[in-house]
Amino acid sequence: MSESLSGGRNWRRALVTGGAGFVGSHLCGRLLDAGTEVVCLDNLATGARGNVVALEREPGFRFVHADATDPAALRGLPGRFDLVLHFACPASPADYLRLPLETLDVGSTGTRNALERAHADGARFLLASTSEVYGDPLEHPQRESYWGNVNPVGPRSVYDESKRFAEALTTAHRQVHGTDTAIVRIFNTYGPRMRTGDGRAVPTFIAQALDGVPLTVAGDGRQTRCLTYVDDTVEGVLALAASRETGPMNIGGGDEITMLELARRIIDLTGSGSRVRFVERPVDDPGRRRPDTTLARERLGWRPRTDWTTGLEHTIGWFAQAVAA
Repeated sequence: MSESLSGGRNWRRALVTGGAGFVGSHLCGRLLDAGTEVVCLDNLATGARGNVVALEREPGFRFVHADATDPAALRGLPGRFDLVLHFACPASPADYLRLPLETLDVGSTGTRNALERAHADGARFLLASTSEVYGDPLEHPQRESYWGNVNPVGPRSVYDESKRFAEALTTAHRQVHGTDTAIVRIFNTYGPRMRTGDGRAVPTFIAQALDGVPLTVAGDGRQTRCLTYVDDTVEGVLALAASRETGPMNIGGGDEITMLELARRIIDLTGSGSRVRFVERPVDDPGRRRPDTTLARERLGWRPRTDWTTGLEHTIGWFAQAVAA
């Protein structure tokens, strides 16, 4: 095997559900680089075949067009896996508001199917959860021990509660069946392969800046996020997978920024003549979001390494090339 993964552990064969999505495709590539054979399962509801088309030229990669909510699809995959990464789920507001029932299904039935395949194979299972389980937090920064402030019937609830249920199901599967599980709570991640129309701030602002149109900042723009470049998120995910930790564990950046400041930075980095236009703020949009990553730092030795300017420049460059293609 070529390059050892975080934690010094390599896997012979991995299954990545949602592997044609933004973060999932980067995970597939990182695993392949380390010599792991990868099966990517995706129904392409929000993922894109183009995200993994280069990987399909690699002998250790296989793409399977299937839905994680179909138990036969996971049971029917040949061979044995020693790592299962469950990343199948619409992750942007535009997607989960368009696919509310599908989002709930993949968090419940899809998680159950992935857990049962991991248990049958004796594999390490890692659930991709989210900072959204904290809702509009009353604790700042958010520690893993915080139970959250989620509106269970609001417009964002299909995603928030899908992930909260998936965490409960993963925990119960470990307790009842002894499945080797871990839960990672991923905070806002950005980088190449995001879709311009997925509704999240970074791709939206970059696309608007490159087009020279106003950047649409919600509310007064004072709500905050801590963004993490995708390479750092992937390293954190794989470090947790390679450990014996069960989580939940936060993986996210530590530099808190307002959405207005983010828009201004992107305007500067693109050299755009765009201005900012304020629009209505979505219902239940969190006011502040910043992870406490003490656990990841102390137990995994993980911290984000990509600075704002470098990460945004890489992302802007990718979007500029995608638009020109």
